[in-house]
Amino acid sequence: MDKTQRLFAIMDSLRRHRHPVTAERLADEFSVSVRTLYRDVQTLIGLGAPIDGEAGVGYLLRPGFFLPPLMFSPEELEALVLGARWVEGRPDESLATAAARAIGKIATATPEDLRDKIGATGLWPARAAARPTNEPLLGVVREAMRLEKTLHISYADENGSVTERPIWPIAIAYYEEKHIIAAWCVMRQALRNFRIDRVRSARPGDERFGKRRVALMKLWEDQWQADRQTRRSPTRPGGT
Repeated sequence: MDKTQRLFAIMDSLRRHRHPVTAERLADEFSVSVRTLYRDVQTLIGLGAPIDGEAGVGYLLRPGFFLPPLMFSPEELEALVLGARWVEGRPDESLATAAARAIGKIATATPEDLRDKIGATGLWPARAAARPTNEPLLGVVREAMRLEKTLHISYADENGSVTERPIWPIAIAYYEEKHIIAAWCVMRQALRNFRIDRVRSARPGDERFGKRRVALMKLWEDQWQADRQTRRSPTRPGGT
């Protein structure tokens, strides 16, 4: 890529990072020398880009900076359209509507009107078969996640026994056959997965999460990785 394209790409890369990224890492990403990367960053700063840099730490784009919309590559556009169309096909009406609106905004907010290209991508996800789902609950869970507020649910186990419990929802997994809430169960003081179709009712509470959701998400990811490694490990002789 030429220098102008590289400058835009560096800005786009910095915008994706929430933490400082080193010059070496950026130089590797764009296949240039560290010296060239230094010059590029200085050029961007000279053009008014609010980039903070510290030796040994890296570069960080200060929040609040608006980068004018760039042209999408064919693969980027196809990825966006395919992802949005998949969401449109899920039984979460508010998200499906939002996905359609988002694609409309992308189509008209770029320097080139992309509506014709979006219509001609030819990529369509398989439509999920209609299944009963507790669709209104999905919006309630997503709001609790955003606000980091406790959700009080009535939950039925596989035998139909119902318990009342407060949870801190941290993620929703959208499977084809079912939807799963990953959450910290306050009653069990542990991470648990709850099937949406077994939630009989849900009431948002005023109580804040006892931990930040980002910390709970890290805990959940660590547990998932540990469980994955356990499943991969061969059973020892004599084991069960």
